[in-house]
Amino acid sequence: MNNKLFFSTKVNEAFSSVLSTESETVGFYHLCDVDTSEYKSYAQSIRQKHIVVVGIGGSALGTSAIHHFLGLGKHFEKSLHFIDTTDPLVLNQKIEQIDLNDALFLIISKSGTTVETIAALKYLQTFVPISKENYAVITDLASPLEAFANAYGLKVFAIPDNVGGRFSVLSAVGLVPLAIIGVDIDALLGGAKKIKTSFFENQGYCEKLLSKATYYAQMSNAYNINCLFSYSEAFREFNAWYVQLWGESLGKLQRHSQLHVGLTPVGLIGPTDQHSFLQLIVDGKRDKTVTVIKIKDFENNIKIPDVSLPALEKLDVLNGYGFSELINMQADAMIDSLEQLEFIPLDVIEIERVNEETIGELLYYYELLTALVAQMLDINAYDQPGVEMGKIILKEKMAGRN
Repeated sequence: MNNKLFFSTKVNEAFSSVLSTESETVGFYHLCDVDTSEYKSYAQSIRQKHIVVVGIGGSALGTSAIHHFLGLGKHFEKSLHFIDTTDPLVLNQKIEQIDLNDALFLIISKSGTTVETIAALKYLQTFVPISKENYAVITDLASPLEAFANAYGLKVFAIPDNVGGRFSVLSAVGLVPLAIIGVDIDALLGGAKKIKTSFFENQGYCEKLLSKATYYAQMSNAYNINCLFSYSEAFREFNAWYVQLWGESLGKLQRHSQLHVGLTPVGLIGPTDQHSFLQLIVDGKRDKTVTVIKIKDFENNIKIPDVSLPALEKLDVLNGYGFSELINMQADAMIDSLEQLEFIPLDVIEIERVNEETIGELLYYYELLTALVAQMLDINAYDQPGVEMGKIILKEKMAGRN
């Protein structure tokens, strides 16, 4: 993975040591170092062909990001499904796509009391009775969901206490379902560890991440919207994960000043959004930074046929180009156009190819970047009081009906 910054700022190197100190108590930093043997052994024991993740937010988004990224170019022997909604129309549609006689349900909730997840569990058990053959649980130890699992003798995988949901994809939350469908989870963690080593041993990604985070923090009032422009459909679910990561981690009250701060994430897919949102970036208010993500080698050689169509002869210039060449030229054209404009901060991340290692790198890169920006903004990246307020009100409303 290569990250080229088109803007520069004085790097605040002190924050690399701040993260070293934070890593002593915050668990996501070390997830890439875990022993995966338990997950792989369990995966080999699973006979079902339909694996169903029942969870929402951080319990599903990261896993979905990896699955979608790899799935466009790789065939998995098992199907992975996500029950991550309480929308009755979508819920029924998702269930219809699952062979309920050949399904394993992974019930995932860090707190063990997530309303959406438990509601789905209650509904699913009317189709497939709860048993250790068909259900497993991933949750915090000593949570109500663990107690439920123990009552039925279900397999339980623990989420570390010091790992928040949106930072948990490289824990059992993501590794268990991904291992079951055949993802190389060791390569996934290897990619993450590559970024970790580079940062904490003061190698290439240390300066790049510090420079980017310093700029975002220093310019957060002027540029408070961050556009992630990803040039492949492979990144669509990654964009959704990024939106949660930044929205829930960086929209906070500052610890000491109690000022409201935040960086608003926007996930875009190229070239589709070149025909819409790019207009706002180019001619709209200059309050946005842009990160473009590209894939260097799609490992796909389909080409535009060498044919001429009536009245479209001027577009014969397309003939012979590979579609992978075309999409990257579209990305490069946008990058070149933005470079020529003033006051649009820009950087480009280039992924070598689509595999477990590269998505592991990208996930850990963004987790580190989030942690750095949060420290520089003087906020807590790991709580979510605004979200919790809504959860409390919801439970009060439901209790009030009785």
